Amino acid sequence: MTNSLPSRSEPQNAYDRFHPEIRRWIRGQGWARLREVQQKAARALFDSRADLLISASTAAGKTEAAFLPLLSQAAGRQEAGVAILYVAPLKALINDQYARLSELGERLEMPIVRWHGDAPAGPKTAILRNPKGVVLITPESIEAMLVRRPGVVESLFGRLDAIIIDELHAFLQGARGLHLWSLLNRMEALSETRVRRVGLSATLGDLAEAAEWLSGTARQPPNVVAVEGSSAPIKLQVRAYVDPPESDDRSAAEFPAERSALSHIAAHAFDALRGQNNLFFAGSRGNVEELADRLRTLSDERSVPNEFFPHHGSLSKELREELEARLKLGRLPTTAVATTTLELGIDIGSVHAVGQLGAPRSLASLRQRLGRSGRREGASAIFRNYVREPFLAADADPLDRLHLPVVQAVAAMNLLRARFVEPPRPNGALLSVLLHQLLSHITQAGGCSAARLYTALCGAGPFSAVNKRDFASLLHGMGQGEEPLLEQAQDRTLLLGPMGERIVAARDFYANFKSPEEWRLVHQGRTLGTLPIINLLAIGSIVGFAGRRWRVIAVDDPAKVVEVASHRAGKIPKFDRVGSEAIHDRLAYEMRLVLRDSAVPEYLDPVARGLLLEGRQYYADLVMARFLDAGSATHVMTWRGSDVNGLFAVLLTSIGFECETFDVGVTLTNASINQARDVVSVLEKCPPVAELAQFVTNLTVEKYDELIPEALRRDFWARCHEHLSAEVSSLLQELQ
Repeated sequence: MTNSLPSRSEPQNAYDRFHPEIRRWIRGQGWARLREVQQKAARALFDSRADLLISASTAAGKTEAAFLPLLSQAAGRQEAGVAILYVAPLKALINDQYARLSELGERLEMPIVRWHGDAPAGPKTAILRNPKGVVLITPESIEAMLVRRPGVVESLFGRLDAIIIDELHAFLQGARGLHLWSLLNRMEALSETRVRRVGLSATLGDLAEAAEWLSGTARQPPNVVAVEGSSAPIKLQVRAYVDPPESDDRSAAEFPAERSALSHIAAHAFDALRGQNNLFFAGSRGNVEELADRLRTLSDERSVPNEFFPHHGSLSKELREELEARLKLGRLPTTAVATTTLELGIDIGSVHAVGQLGAPRSLASLRQRLGRSGRREGASAIFRNYVREPFLAADADPLDRLHLPVVQAVAAMNLLRARFVEPPRPNGALLSVLLHQLLSHITQAGGCSAARLYTALCGAGPFSAVNKRDFASLLHGMGQGEEPLLEQAQDRTLLLGPMGERIVAARDFYANFKSPEEWRLVHQGRTLGTLPIINLLAIGSIVGFAGRRWRVIAVDDPAKVVEVASHRAGKIPKFDRVGSEAIHDRLAYEMRLVLRDSAVPEYLDPVARGLLLEGRQYYADLVMARFLDAGSATHVMTWRGSDVNGLFAVLLTSIGFECETFDVGVTLTNASINQARDVVSVLEKCPPVAELAQFVTNLTVEKYDELIPEALRRDFWARCHEHLSAEVSSLLQELQ
């Protein structure tokens, strides 16, 4: 067989360079051959000490591509200290990788230890006594160790061979990415030599940018192994459903079924997904609960076992893990109705189909989700996109007449075919994370000078854009007030002030995302999960949660614990509102092309096909207008993405308009179409972004933004948006 494992007479083959126990393990797995990404990654890791970026499709074998050669090199190591540190964004992913690696660890007599808040304490204690092997950890757990036990970090991780960063794309933007980047640099300072980094991802839009993030402190760029792989053929369907006039289950004459769009979607999903393992991404936690409830109700009505279960971050880890295990075992047909929690690479096995409620907003997410389906040889990836459209009354908003949800779904499929993936956006969390790292670094060191802090945090890495003046301004702001964050000793050493001590002592300090106050729901002693405190729960309240319906039977207000019992009715609770995911300029532009096109994709169901044709006709009737009259409001069709629309809205606000953005434009909420045209016609170009910054009202977004001097926040907002100035100027010329 030409694809069989190589014989020992092929010394250059990667397989022959693995440790003997690893070769035995490979044969025990029944592998016919190493995959392409595994061959290439092994050669890169064996032949070079440079960092390595591994980009390959979901289920391509990236985990083994990194671990097999690194474990081979670490086997038999005599030097004290952990050999490999594996960092992942989710505890569930760490638990999954632990299960995959445990047998290899036993064969090589190398402990594999999970290190996060829910991991057992015994293995942690053992590795502290005898530091060796592999540690699987979250960024937040690294932070906790640096703050609480910095000596432990040095003894454990001071002599690492390599750091593996899984799901690298999840760290390329946002607060967690900045946080991890800073943590890696702080850990690097504990080692005599720079530790090799290995990044893994399936959805990288810009390999160069990912490489820079991974190896920013290295003397040479990383090696890159990028393998496209032979992706499974994709079977697509976009199904559209029109809501009744009031978007609820009350009937209008035109809707004799007396059911909302979501009810029809649930009915179709019930018939299409039963009997197989599937994932259904429903967007918000509220959507997940409502859809799971409708699907369970359908199961009850038809007297069949329920196969549909919710999965989101408010559910207890036990409930989530039970569902993940059920999917992975594959003994019972199971559909997980999820938010983004099952998007990353937790091994749940191959699923038959992937569903999604709402048109895709991110091509990176869409590719990640599609990678869950069609893994078995000869199988196709199946994707059903369910979109909801509003009922068109006689006075319907012109935006609704364009049928943008269907248009966006088609545009996303076009970009999927074109292999487009969004690049990372400028990171607006920089100052918030820097403030957090200042508090952490001072706590770790027991006090530090401003000069040393600046060198450690801003000399290289995520905060290098912060100059000394900005840094001094931030420190000055942190030292203000009756209870300052920082205080200065007589020798000018910076120490934590009263508020700084309280923040660092809080349980949620280690994470760079907000943790709202919540109720804990308990049923017969078992925690079901948590609900935001905005839900007013009292004895007798009914609530739908975890795919079931409950009645509150007891409330412990000081402890924020609610005891519930099963009930026949339930009401979907309120969850913290999550802002819509930004869309990229490329997707907005593609939506315009779809409206101008005449081709009708075969994957549209009859309703979606009809809505697309209606939207195109309306677009043509308007002679491709850029200003749409919505009565007392005017929609300006920019056909740009969220970032450009945001800056354009600030510009319009600066000259006195009230504005709201939507996916492909900006609405002037109290202006006629003639007023809008007249004003835009005299705007020649975007003014300096620094001047517009004073009109921005939503500057408190990230966890610690409110603790940062406002002038500094506005200055950094301008810097993050400066690159959009030319785009807004170009847009103004188009609108003349």
